[in-house]
Amino acid sequence: MKAMTCKELGGACDEKFEAYTFEEIAKKSKYHGMQMFAQGEPAHVEAMENMKKLMAEPGAVDKWMDERRTAFEAMPEN
Repeated sequence: MKAMTCKELGGACDEKFEAYTFEEIAKKSKYHGMQMFAQGEPAHVEAMENMKKLMAEPGAVDKWMDERRTAFEAMPEN
């Protein structure tokens, strides 16, 4: 199992997520971000706005996800 924080996954806080796969950790991070956005938490709202800007650039999200996946895969198991 590996762990990454919300910040390491492009978010705004030090909430830690643990998972065996990158897809699983990304799903947990996305759910957390959506909860924080729904609550109007300012730092997370800003992070989501930054992600929306990234999504407007062709290929940018894929590159961003690949970078996070590479970082996850390079981490040692807990």
